[in-house]
Amino acid sequence: MKRVPALAGVVLTGLLTAGCGADEPTLVIYNAQHEPLLEEVAPAFTEATGIEVELRNGKDLEMSNQLVQEGDASPADVFLTENSPAMSQVEAAGLFEELPADLVQPIPEVFRPRSGLWTGFVARSTVLVYNTDQVEPSELPASILDLADPEWAGRISFSPTGADFQAIVAAVLELEGEEATRAWLQGLKDNGTVYDGNNVVLEAVDSGESEVGIVYHYYWERDRAENGDVSDNSEQYYFSDQDPGAFVSVSGAGIL
Repeated sequence: MKRVPALAGVVLTGLLTAGCGADEPTLVIYNAQHEPLLEEVAPAFTEATGIEVELRNGKDLEMSNQLVQEGDASPADVFLTENSPAMSQVEAAGLFEELPADLVQPIPEVFRPRSGLWTGFVARSTVLVYNTDQVEPSELPASILDLADPEWAGRISFSPTGADFQAIVAAVLELEGEEATRAWLQGLKDNGTVYDGNNVVLEAVDSGESEVGIVYHYYWERDRAENGDVSDNSEQYYFSDQDPGAFVSVSGAGIL
């Protein structure tokens, strides 16, 4: 992934410190990030500061909806997400405090909003993985929107319930509009097979059960780096710049 673990850890540690009130014995984090990341950062933070961390884990929109409902009465000090739409929801509700400039300075401006109310701290790209025994590179679609065409019937796999796919849909909606997005989703539904999670999509493509699949690139990169069990028979395909499929999603962090 375009994850930079060392930088992510530094930014998260700085964010947790900034999120602490003067007399708070416990820092409450509403966490929609991958739990293993916080299981590394939180104990290190407690050891360095003496401040205990309480993690309340959930999904992006589940946690953002809870924050909006709780409003100023929320016990949360910090909000972490896997993707940006939930951050935008909480920002629109006026719940974030402005982040210290020195905290976000290491993060490229493209990965944080102009408002300065939250920041991205890791990023990943949408890719199409394809089975190299079944699909030639010349056959691959020019746009992610082309996957709704009849020629891809029965050949696609994707996981629509995750926050990552929802972020892709948000990108299509922003760039193409509501009518085109609805038609695209219907085409994917007609053409594709739904799986529960990106790892399962990756497995389906690698085994030949599906010819192509929509995933975030780090699932493929991670497996290939570890052992290639579910990536040896596939490759990644990046959509061209300005296509909705060339979507880069950021994990967000903000102080409440």
